[in-house]
Amino acid sequence: MTRQDFDREIRRLDSLARLLDARFRLFGIRFGWDGIASIVPGLGDAVTLVPGAWLIWRARQLGVPTPVILRMAANTGIDFVGGSVPVLGTIFDVAFKSNLRNMALLRRHLEEQGRGPRPS
Repeated sequence: MTRQDFDREIRRLDSLARLLDARFRLFGIRFGWDGIASIVPGLGDAVTLVPGAWLIWRARQLGVPTPVILRMAANTGIDFVGGSVPVLGTIFDVAFKSNLRNMALLRRHLEEQGRGPRPS
């Protein structure tokens, strides 16, 4: 993978995380499709689990080590379980933002390895 492809992939993953967790703003509160989908308990969280799992899978393909992948999986699992609770789960999903947390873990690892994306 060229450096340009690598940077493009990080930007794409970042866009996905923002779409899921921070795409919209209402009364100063940022939320994304994950929070909206969680209005339908269980089903909405199952649907948004797929792109969250894909983000983790791509991180693994980019060479992120198992301990970081496990933390990312834990964030996604916590989001799935917490978001599945009717009514309170939607509030939890809006507040927890597991995908943005996972991107922060990915970026931190890449920066520690000297592989962080170049500014665009």
